[in-house]
Amino acid sequence: MYRIPQKEKIDQTTFRESDASFSGYTYADYLKWDFEEIVELIKGKIFAKAAAPNRRHQAVSMTLSRILSNYFIGQKCKVYAAPFDVRFSKDPDFKIIDSVVQPDISVICDQSKLDEKGCLGAPDLIVEILSPSNSQVELQNKYDLYQENGVKEYWIIHPEESTLQINVLVDGVYQPSRLFTTGQKVTSTVLPGFELDLVEVFEES
Repeated sequence: MYRIPQKEKIDQTTFRESDASFSGYTYADYLKWDFEEIVELIKGKIFAKAAAPNRRHQAVSMTLSRILSNYFIGQKCKVYAAPFDVRFSKDPDFKIIDSVVQPDISVICDQSKLDEKGCLGAPDLIVEILSPSNSQVELQNKYDLYQENGVKEYWIIHPEESTLQINVLVDGVYQPSRLFTTGQKVTSTVLPGFELDLVEVFEES
């Protein structure tokens, strides 16, 4: 059975959630699951994560993770690649956690959001790398989830087409960029001074 590594470090008997008004699944349920496939929890509903990533997906993920990690040497921001739990809640006190996802890459600059379980609240930047098995339902639900919970930048990479779209949160709504591709350089509104040459991501992966 597949078990997310972070779960093995948690004493589940000490974790409790209860709210009679909430009818969906919660993080407390998520911690108990052992599925043969990876699952994510979005607004109380279970979604099967895309099948095992192909070589191209993994190569892009590793290359971009390395570039970001090197950029942040000596800085407070941290970079985490999946599997890494990011938890969201409509409750500002996080008494009921109804969403747990595993973005391909997460950048967290507020270290108070980090604990042994992963990240509690919105990363500054999330990168999702598409796979042939990604469903439109999954993509739309994650887009909405990240937007509603204040993820400042959401990058969507299509490795087979060698494209990147950057969604920037402006007044609570994502403003999508045009599609960037090999030969172009991109910057980030949340990572001052960072510049990414997409040749490194697509042609060297």
